[in-house]
Amino acid sequence: MIFLAVLTAYGQTEVSTDSTEVISISFENANIGNVLSRIEELTNYKFYYDGRWLGNTLLSGTYNNVRTSEILKDIFKETQLNFYVLNNEKIILTKNNIIYDQLPNGFFKENQIEIEGEEATSNKQPITPVFYSTQRIAGSAKLETVRIGKADKENNRASYVLQGYVRKENGEPIPDLSILVKNKGIGTVTDANGYYRLNLPTGQNTLLARAMGIQATERDVIIYNNGSLDFELTESLELLDEVVVEAEAARNVEQAITGTTQIDTEESKNIPLVLGERDILQIATTLPGITTAGEGASGFNVRGGKTDQNLILLDDAVVYNPSHFFGIFQALNPFTTKGVNIYKGNIPAEYGGRLSSVFDIVTKDSNIEKFSGEASIGPVTSNLALEIPLTKEKSSLMIGARGAYSDWILRSLDDESLNNSTASFYDGIVKYNTKVNENNDVRATGYYSRDAFSITSDSLYNYSNRGFSLRWDRKFNEKNTGSFIIANSQYKFNIDFDGESNNDFGLGYKIDETKLKVKLKYLMNEQHNLTYGLSGKYYGVNPGSISPEGNESDIQALTIPKESALESALFIADEFKVDDRLLVDLGVRYSFYAALGKSEQRIYENGVPRSESTLVETREYGNGEIIKTYGGPEFRASARYFLRPDLSVKASFNSGYQFIHTLSNNTTVSPIDTWKLSDTNIKPQKGNQYSLGLYQNLKDNEFEISLEGYYKTAKNVIDFKTGAQLLLNETIETEVLQGDGKAYGVEFLARKNRGRLNGWLSYTYSRSLQKFDSEFSAERINDGEFFPSNYDKPHDISLIANYKFTRRYSASANFVYQTGRPVTYPVGTFRFNNADFVAYSNRNEFRIPDYFRLDLGVNIEGNHRIKKFAHSFWTISVYNVLGRNNPYSVFFVTEEGEVKALKSSIFAIPIPSITYNFKF
Repeated sequence: MIFLAVLTAYGQTEVSTDSTEVISISFENANIGNVLSRIEELTNYKFYYDGRWLGNTLLSGTYNNVRTSEILKDIFKETQLNFYVLNNEKIILTKNNIIYDQLPNGFFKENQIEIEGEEATSNKQPITPVFYSTQRIAGSAKLETVRIGKADKENNRASYVLQGYVRKENGEPIPDLSILVKNKGIGTVTDANGYYRLNLPTGQNTLLARAMGIQATERDVIIYNNGSLDFELTESLELLDEVVVEAEAARNVEQAITGTTQIDTEESKNIPLVLGERDILQIATTLPGITTAGEGASGFNVRGGKTDQNLILLDDAVVYNPSHFFGIFQALNPFTTKGVNIYKGNIPAEYGGRLSSVFDIVTKDSNIEKFSGEASIGPVTSNLALEIPLTKEKSSLMIGARGAYSDWILRSLDDESLNNSTASFYDGIVKYNTKVNENNDVRATGYYSRDAFSITSDSLYNYSNRGFSLRWDRKFNEKNTGSFIIANSQYKFNIDFDGESNNDFGLGYKIDETKLKVKLKYLMNEQHNLTYGLSGKYYGVNPGSISPEGNESDIQALTIPKESALESALFIADEFKVDDRLLVDLGVRYSFYAALGKSEQRIYENGVPRSESTLVETREYGNGEIIKTYGGPEFRASARYFLRPDLSVKASFNSGYQFIHTLSNNTTVSPIDTWKLSDTNIKPQKGNQYSLGLYQNLKDNEFEISLEGYYKTAKNVIDFKTGAQLLLNETIETEVLQGDGKAYGVEFLARKNRGRLNGWLSYTYSRSLQKFDSEFSAERINDGEFFPSNYDKPHDISLIANYKFTRRYSASANFVYQTGRPVTYPVGTFRFNNADFVAYSNRNEFRIPDYFRLDLGVNIEGNHRIKKFAHSFWTISVYNVLGRNNPYSVFFVTEEGEVKALKSSIFAIPIPSITYNFKF
């Protein structure tokens, strides 16, 4: 128990500081204690104070016939000390605080207050001595009291701003840390860099800090001015009981922006997934508004958007294909990944270039204190991550590697055509982080992933991602911080064909981008927090090339000319605290895009379908010459209003441009999908989104409930003509259709964040519709009416549950239900010119069967002794326990004149797995 007291006077007389004794005194290079002793010698005063408050500051001064009170004010002005003159005999020093013998004017509203049912009518009355205590939370660490500024009778501000960074002992920032003010119902959450900003009531506050894997900490802060306070917290040695971070629940109600989700890598540890592989991106699909086209599908459909409408970042570098093995595994090492922030409603103004969402994936900072690591061995993959200090308490290096050895699975299947098949992947990551000094941090990340597979004996496919980023975080002063970022990303694929005929070839595609970004933050005051900056991105796309392999190949070489473009933006946003209930986040981003030469652009007649017959001319543009420009303002606005401290309502509006598109005839992402830049003939996509939601937390954030609705519109959405040839097509614009899209839905989420049983239930009702209308039938789909998109799934339910029997044993379950996706069926046959033809339904008129799946898992942790080389745990899981034969697609064949429907599945049987994990 820690006791605190407010020193007061009752029934005693304060001497006005204006009537203190007049003295003359001179001193040079004297500390405060010596000056006070000199004053005691010259007057009748006796000083009372704690000597530890005085410090070692040396003072010099000369005062002639000056009141003692003025001398004290002068020597204390650069300190946190105040003084109180009692009975013209005693001078009591206080640190931060002011001693009042009467309440200040305006302390009571309308000169009247109610105290436990009794009235007090005076607005000036003696204060009785008050003693109160703060009880430490069980299992928490209590840090020493911090004092910021000092009380001033002339300043009646009700609150001040406290900001700073929170780091582990090894220097790694702690994101999503919940910082609560005890017994006052306010708090905040740290961002991805461990930064926080909090409005504290004037005077004494007790801060409670909590986060997954961090020892709960409390700290008293006495604040009388704006200031900064950095925390260095201890990592908890115990493994957590919860699946979900409590801090996220607090953020859910308090932040202004809508449609956000934060996932920590630790959340995926206890959730059963296919082949026992941790996967934060698969966890994302169990939350409202995020889904995929089907089992084993790459890419994400967020709130009814296409898979190319998501910006996926890894430490600020774009990842174009974040999956291995056709979407079954994520292309991220779970041991080097800290977590992901997903924005699917109101996207912050600093992000642009995609219409639906941002997946901002952040890697861990390496341990700067000691060598450590983590590894796992599973039936298909093995992972390893090492953290190597280079300069203790300053810099460190993290190395992560992961590989698959899945060929044995293909060879063991009862299908002779797969006996010679291969499928493998690997990825690696290196990250360097250094703390240059208290105001500067530098991080550099390099990433590479590669997949290679051959399902048939004559073809070998491979694709790869490469990324690099360098980030410098700078704290200029208490109000200004900045981040300076350079990043490069590359995605490419190759196909090597070696057949029995003279048609061997090699085919390749590559996209490369380089980005520069400056992001600055300015804490203007306790009402306004500004974020502003600029970014620029250069695209280089090699749309494809094919070349003969071997001297006898009859393939003709072909190279599609390179495409280039520049995309840049200015952005500014203001988080404006109107009052304690209303928080507004207003932002604007101005985007500018320029397609660049060297290039040839085909110009077609206006108002008619593009084809060789409507080609007017071909224009040539020189290297770097501007071909076509697009751009305009993008608005980001959101607001939160507290109905109660644990219940808020939010609304938002979001608009944006997208200048890059995928060319694909597939429902899901394919490794051989290509990206196309906007140019003279293909316009950028434009979209708007409106959101409204209710958010509530119950029982001190143990339960979280949210209900959010949205409505989206889009223009220039891309689709393709039936039978379009997309790869190696020099006139791709003749195959492209651009139309309108709309999506709407309601998302419900209920979470239990603590206790033996925890997890979440999510439900999404959504529709995703498209319309392609034209006066020409060749460019019209479904008579120009809205029809379901390929990824329209009205109902989506996910249940994640984890039950902790003891500290070492737990069981997990994952249940998923989804409406079957749309499909186009043959509905009849007809004969024309002595040939049989199939008649098809309207586009996406039917649906494949609904999808549902149940997964179960058991987690067994090693003992929790602190002094052991490694802490380990086993994960035993069964994917698709019920053996549900969920169709991935439905296709049709003609046998003996009859059209028959067949369905294909990815995992039609239960898939057991066992994985051993250890951390040292």
